[in-house]
Amino acid sequence: MKKATTVFLKTVVILIGFPILGLCIFLVPEIGHVAAEMLPEWAYINYFVIAIFYAAVIPFYLALYQAYKLLLFIDKNKVFSESSVIALKKIKYCAITISCLHVLNVPLFYLFAEIDDAPGAVFVGLVVPIASMVIAVFAAVLQRLFQEALYIKSENDLTV
Repeated sequence: MKKATTVFLKTVVILIGFPILGLCIFLVPEIGHVAAEMLPEWAYINYFVIAIFYAAVIPFYLALYQAYKLLLFIDKNKVFSESSVIALKKIKYCAITISCLHVLNVPLFYLFAEIDDAPGAVFVGLVVPIASMVIAVFAAVLQRLFQEALYIKSENDLTV
């Protein structure tokens, strides 16, 4: 049962990467183009928006790789190991990086909201940073839990 679950989760982790790759190829240049059209006095904003989105993809794929490694550790019954703690730490830092990068785009969503008179657009711009911070907090909690379990495990190994 456990093996089937981790195989399913590994498949999901791999499949998550494909839509993001598609978004990077097709949607991100379009978003940059729209930003340049809506703000013609800042035509260079196109490059800024594209750079932020592409820069955020790098930690996203690094976090996916770390999640895949974590699932491999679960398969090998090494979930409470130093390697798992390190993987969770890297996932946490990747999520924080993604959140910080997408916060740089929030003023752009504010300008879009001003132009279109749609105040909800600012909240749309906050979805990715808030979701990334939730993932970072969850990874930090799991990291702490795994560290405590690793400490208890080492204490029990020493007493036997």
